[in-house]
Amino acid sequence: MGSLYEETPSLLQDLKVTVHSSCLVFPSQETERKSMFLSNIDQVLNFSVETVHFFPSNKDFPPNLVAEKLKHSLEKALVPYDFLAGRLKLNPKTGRLEIDCNAAGAGYVVASSEYTLDEMGDLVYPNQAFSQLVCMSLDTLEPDDRLLCILQFTSFKCGGFAMGFSTNHATFDGLSFKHFLDNLAALAADKPLAVSPCNDRQLLAARSPPLVRFSHPELVKLEIRASQDSNAAVFELTQEDLAFSTFRLTSSDITNLKEEAKSTSGAKANSTRITSFNAITAHIWRCKALSCDTGNNMERLSTILYAVDIRPRLNPPLPSSYSGNAVLTAYATASCKELNEGPFARLVEMVSEGAKRMTDEYARSVIDWGELYKGFPHGEFLVSSWWKLGFTEVEYPWGKPRYSCPIVYHRKDIILLFPDIHEGDGSNSGVNVLVALPDKEMEKFKSLFHKFLA
Repeated sequence: MGSLYEETPSLLQDLKVTVHSSCLVFPSQETERKSMFLSNIDQVLNFSVETVHFFPSNKDFPPNLVAEKLKHSLEKALVPYDFLAGRLKLNPKTGRLEIDCNAAGAGYVVASSEYTLDEMGDLVYPNQAFSQLVCMSLDTLEPDDRLLCILQFTSFKCGGFAMGFSTNHATFDGLSFKHFLDNLAALAADKPLAVSPCNDRQLLAARSPPLVRFSHPELVKLEIRASQDSNAAVFELTQEDLAFSTFRLTSSDITNLKEEAKSTSGAKANSTRITSFNAITAHIWRCKALSCDTGNNMERLSTILYAVDIRPRLNPPLPSSYSGNAVLTAYATASCKELNEGPFARLVEMVSEGAKRMTDEYARSVIDWGELYKGFPHGEFLVSSWWKLGFTEVEYPWGKPRYSCPIVYHRKDIILLFPDIHEGDGSNSGVNVLVALPDKEMEKFKSLFHKFLA
């Protein structure tokens, strides 16, 4: 067994970052003033997502040169991505959020750290100090002037640097943000766009009249309507004291999980997709559900949520270059007894069925449900995978990132999957599982994680 439980490493608490300049950047060409429709998926994602992308030094691209190139590249990118230079607004007639594509600008910040990139420590382990590499707002702006995109460039003493993005989730999902990075890299190399973004969010508009054909137990209604100032999330930040731990599954561990699923499968063996993601998610599910203090109530139901890209599942399919949020939440539900005693293949099968459920009709039903009720995905916890997004495969003029990761906050009900820092083509590499739980639950999770792998 090659899996490792990673003890918390010694982390820098203060990256000693100094901001040297901050400004608004504007589209390099005139763009059309218009309001962008936001789908019902976009509507409930009015919160920021922060990511950091670390780069080693490159003698041909000193930090000051990269900082200038990035600024000009962002200005160019704000033409095809004109909504990033806009502002969220609430349409008083419809009660819906829209983006006013008014070319009011995105943010650009230049900073430096007193440390080298190597002194940042283990980049895979989510150090909350990495939040110092991302800017959430510009001090020069009015408090209600909320930018949809801010890029912070931070140089390190060694000549390496970090790009820190803060983007409103209503603008991108993981795949479309990857395409944005591909395009930013192409523009920095004075090349044409790598992907022409499809910005038509009407493609995911609700039907008229809305038609909800399914019960959607994975969704819960909002008590308040979305507003320009709403900052709701699928799961709220917890006030509990949580321990962060990373659990590494090697490629051998993942293969063993898949083999276990095959060996315990029954008649449905040929119809179940025993993928790496399905096997890993099923393994995490049983560990997380059984780590809760359920007492003797093994009949308690546990619902796991996980994201499914609906671009290829719609009829006709959405363009792969669709720039908005085209991800919906699949779910699986089982009792703690089944998670503890049932064949592993059945858990993998339930995860697989959750994704299979996401047909064109089901996805349209979810969107229409949002038109009628407004609301969020609802379950015991969510598995959020950054494993296969490919941020570290983006080829910039100065090379690929050494590592890319989101800024992680205290959420006990979100478990994150990260790639390994040494990932090559991503086809057969390990995965890091980030878990945040109270101490008692963490100890139980750790015990179960290894018990079920043995």
